[in-house]
Amino acid sequence: MTKRTPNQQLTSLVAESGLTYESLAKEVRAVAAECGKLLRTNKSNIDHWMRGAVPARDTGRYLAVALSRRLGRLLTLHDLGLAPHQGEDDSLGLSINQDPLDTLLPMWRHELDRRRFLTTSAYSVAAAGLPLSYVQEIAERTAAARTGQTIGMAEVAAVRDMVRLFSEMDERHGGQHGRSALVQYLRDDVAPLCRGRFRTDEIRQHMLSAASRGVHLLGWKSYDAGQQGLAQRYYLQSYALAVESGVAGHDGFVMRTMAMQGLKLHRPEHCQALAETGLNHAKGKVDVQTEALFRVVHAHTLAKSGRRQAAIAEAERARALLSADCGDEVPFWALAWGPPAASVYSRNAKVYETLGDRKAAAEQYARAAASRPAAYARIVALDLVASAEMQLKGGGIEQACATWNTAMDHMNGVRSVRTRKAVKRMRSDLARFRARGVRCAAELDERAVEFLAAT
Repeated sequence: MTKRTPNQQLTSLVAESGLTYESLAKEVRAVAAECGKLLRTNKSNIDHWMRGAVPARDTGRYLAVALSRRLGRLLTLHDLGLAPHQGEDDSLGLSINQDPLDTLLPMWRHELDRRRFLTTSAYSVAAAGLPLSYVQEIAERTAAARTGQTIGMAEVAAVRDMVRLFSEMDERHGGQHGRSALVQYLRDDVAPLCRGRFRTDEIRQHMLSAASRGVHLLGWKSYDAGQQGLAQRYYLQSYALAVESGVAGHDGFVMRTMAMQGLKLHRPEHCQALAETGLNHAKGKVDVQTEALFRVVHAHTLAKSGRRQAAIAEAERARALLSADCGDEVPFWALAWGPPAASVYSRNAKVYETLGDRKAAAEQYARAAASRPAAYARIVALDLVASAEMQLKGGGIEQACATWNTAMDHMNGVRSVRTRKAVKRMRSDLARFRARGVRCAAELDERAVEFLAAT
């Protein structure tokens, strides 16, 4: 029998963390749960790993995240004395480099090769704060265009149109439709354009901004698939491209998205700072509808921080901006989730939900759903699901069932982890009413069973 060599690197980090083996095992299980994995890690596993055993499959990555959160710095498998599989860099995408394309190209290669280490990666609290400390000026690119062409606004318009097409497909059919095609388009067409020769610096800025929007959409697709760690990596690189573009407000918009992700994952460490900094980057530089998008997310972070009056005041400011003179056109990158008004209503609903006002939350979710075009099937369905959940908590079982039925009408043809989770959660919420023989609950549950079987 081969004698194992104790893992001194891991032993030192565990000692530095101050966690007991049992507490660390609990943290590892929690990280895995965020990634949709059920682990049975216990204190004996921790002891075995420190003695030289290697965690199975993705468990080592969950261990790295758990220790990173405890110690407040980003740790990789190498830092833990656990080398990743050959050709895999577990920190890929969790930093902001001089040229974000140098990071994105291997990420896209791994995604197309179906490398699990990216799709099963966990959300990193340490990496979430990167945009807040990122002040380095990114050097202008000097690489010659691969095709030798001089790039103008026609190429920028083509990229915007294609990204818009992918975005519309995403909203209508869910994040899993067209994902590989988007990766290939960004890698094979957009990346070479970003490294091309431009007629003016302004055209270069618009091209980088369009590329950032495409990478942002990849992050959203990963988010919709429940791959939170991968989504975060794409958001960081989208942010880097937005910063390099110099387009006013775009970098702040990606910070806003990162704040939203942190709120969703109940990781509030940097959310308020991200939302506030993003707002400051955009305030006075964008149209009023776009500013409303920033303010309403800031309001949500204030609500999560327990600042009730400040949250309500900021939410009201966001809503007031929607009725103001629109002025300038909403920029391309700010239309990631459709009409700004619908996004403001939906996020306002989350503010009221956080503050415990279920009636107002249900009304705002319903208003958001009614404000979106029918093509936004997935997000309309999810807004209606959220409205139904608020109605149920307020005691309206029949009203909630009616709203849930409408939500499911919009789910046909949508491939989304989030819609499936919403239906499963609905079945759980209705269980006690089915047991009592409530007819609308029983009928809705039958529909849910059929939906889950079909998808």
